[in-house]
Amino acid sequence: MPQQSRYSDKEFEAAMQDVFVALEQNNANRDLSLMVLGNVLSNIFTQQVVQEKRDAMVAQFCDVLKRAVKGN
Repeated sequence: MPQQSRYSDKEFEAAMQDVFVALEQNNANRDLSLMVLGNVLSNIFTQQVVQEKRDAMVAQFCDVLKRAVKGN
């Protein structure tokens, strides 16, 4: 997914690689990987985003994800 953040590319790539390694170490196929990542995202949204902003942030995240999957 495209990133526009305060984090460096190095920090972003390192965190992303750690996630990939964890999924690979658990032999997670596509479905399990998506379930795990979905639960992680749900947890982040419910635990780290105030309820008043949650719907808007989820919608924005989904829009960015859709564009990334389409290659735009």
